[in-house]
Amino acid sequence: MDLMAKIKDKQALVGVIGLGYVGLPLVLRFSKAGFPVLGFDTDDRKVEALNRGESYIIYIPAARLAELLKSRNGRKFEATSDMARLAEPDVLIICMPTPLTPKREPDLRYITSTTRQIAAALRPGQLISLESTTYPGTTAELVLPMLSGDLQVGRDFYLVFSPEREDPGNPEFEVRTIPKVVGGITPACRDHGAALYGEVIDRVIPVSSTQAAEMSKLLENIYRAVNIALVNELKMLCLRMGVDIFEVIEASKTKPFGSPSDPEPRPPLLPAASQ
Repeated sequence: MDLMAKIKDKQALVGVIGLGYVGLPLVLRFSKAGFPVLGFDTDDRKVEALNRGESYIIYIPAARLAELLKSRNGRKFEATSDMARLAEPDVLIICMPTPLTPKREPDLRYITSTTRQIAAALRPGQLISLESTTYPGTTAELVLPMLSGDLQVGRDFYLVFSPEREDPGNPEFEVRTIPKVVGGITPACRDHGAALYGEVIDRVIPVSSTQAAEMSKLLENIYRAVNIALVNELKMLCLRMGVDIFEVIEASKTKPFGSPSDPEPRPPLLPAASQ
């Protein structure tokens, strides 16, 4: 059975690497959707806790983890710290942290280390999805060369970037309801990635490349950071003026476009070209 058929039949074994606030909700979602899941983490304490059905994330109740351990053949989920098992899953989703260095540059050592381990175990028919926040070009310029060898991307294995959009502890959103952006190294990569996430997420947005998907994540984060900075500056101004910033925000939100209430802010229209 080829990978696409395994995905459609939910027979593909999904491996999630990194069982923190991004990886663990993915484990829960794929498992609930009917996929067998193998979780990877280098922290033995997390692995042991999960295999006992215990939670170490405050907003994920232990009862949800206990359900993972009930399945055909004993269990449909298992956690492990044995990276030699990376050849077992049909799908590998990388959810490693990407902190900043003291020089405020992206620290990609966790992605690099994980990719090396995947490369050592890579086999035909696997799909690799990078979800870690990073700079545009990481998937194509860093991850792909480390995986390339005798196997050809888009034919023997598939590589995509699909940025995480987790909002930890926010009860209004869950993995299933948050739209998923997917960009592939090749069209076949993108199609396999979109098919995978389409089985567990309500809306998937395919884009033309991994670079476009990586840039979309940066735009989301930059947009949020700029708005936070703007409101913080306005708050200080309002304090000096004796104005309630929260009243101002609520009043501004009543405008149905181009305001904090607009779910899809639009760029300004460019002047029409002269005829």
